[in-house]
Amino acid sequence: MNNNFRTHIAGVPDLNSLYQEAVELLSRLINTPSISGEEQEAANLAAQFLADHGVDAFRRYNNVWCYNRYQSSSKPTILLISHHDTPKPIKLNSDPFHPIIKEERIYGLGSNDAGGTLVALLATFLYFFENPDLPFNLCFAATAEEENSGAHGIRSILDVLKQADFAIVGEPTAMQMAVAEKGSMVIDCKVKGISGHAAREEGENAIYRALKDIDWFKNYLFPIMDGCPQPVKMTVTEISGGTQHNVIPAACSFTVDIRFDHNYTPREIINTIINHTQCEFDVRPNVSKPSAINLLHPIVIAGISLGIKTYLSPTSSDQCWLDMPSIKIGPGNPTCSHTENEFIGVEQIEEGINIYIKLLTQIDLSSWSTKNKVKASVINQKGISLV
Repeated sequence: MNNNFRTHIAGVPDLNSLYQEAVELLSRLINTPSISGEEQEAANLAAQFLADHGVDAFRRYNNVWCYNRYQSSSKPTILLISHHDTPKPIKLNSDPFHPIIKEERIYGLGSNDAGGTLVALLATFLYFFENPDLPFNLCFAATAEEENSGAHGIRSILDVLKQADFAIVGEPTAMQMAVAEKGSMVIDCKVKGISGHAAREEGENAIYRALKDIDWFKNYLFPIMDGCPQPVKMTVTEISGGTQHNVIPAACSFTVDIRFDHNYTPREIINTIINHTQCEFDVRPNVSKPSAINLLHPIVIAGISLGIKTYLSPTSSDQCWLDMPSIKIGPGNPTCSHTENEFIGVEQIEEGINIYIKLLTQIDLSSWSTKNKVKASVINQKGISLV
């Protein structure tokens, strides 16, 4: 990996050492099952890694966060955040919890989403941790329950994170900068029919009735100005119906995954569904809102000046819970997430660390207006434990 970039400041650790430690930590995280809601051991691992580097960390549930050594209430605070939980493993050709390094790739569950990004952000945090002349404060957070939008994930520490002025959210984006991401909403639909014998013209088939609605979800286009991307994407992802082969089904249920931008509110989408379908449906809790950052924000300007491409992300993340400006960027290929034999390249992690460091170094703080803040190091509210 070409290592021409290096900031010459006191207390900066060797980048090659950080690369190696990041890869080793990722292997250990893969080897530590961290299914959403069951991340205790992974949180322990992250907390111990920080302790081994002389970093005092806070913990609530399985969320771990920390701050750079030299802080000032007069400086803005930048949040570096990614998650250490994973979805349930799908059938793989190898053990999903056994990391394999092959041809400069690290295979294993969570390697790409979002282990590679997590360790790259953590290495970046350590790079700046001891710098007494840092013009901003840094907060690093490793969150739980991102994959299932659980109550004990990022939402349980928003009262602490809200002190940050803006955030860099780590997700695999091939180091492109998402300046907006779509919100998400999930609905569970049910269509009723009338049971009867399949051999006779009896009953009313709930599956056939459901197919009409499913076809609508597949093909309906929400009105939008010419030349603009579709604001809402609806995808049927699960379906269930029938009791046995010779009985007309009296009920059919299916689930719809909905992604949307700022052009339509959840209520407008729901009203449209009501007006065009016959199914009954429930909206699952934890609807995530779309997010976007002003393209003149200093972090966006810094990224563009480095030649980083910007885009609108179709996926949602912990970014949706933040009430501050944020971008989403990280090493790894987004199409590799949640796939069989998930992997991330070693060079991608190294590149991610380099670009994160460049991005933070490039930020022009002259246009920032800062708020009076209490130093993060003294925060120890009820429910937070210092690990």
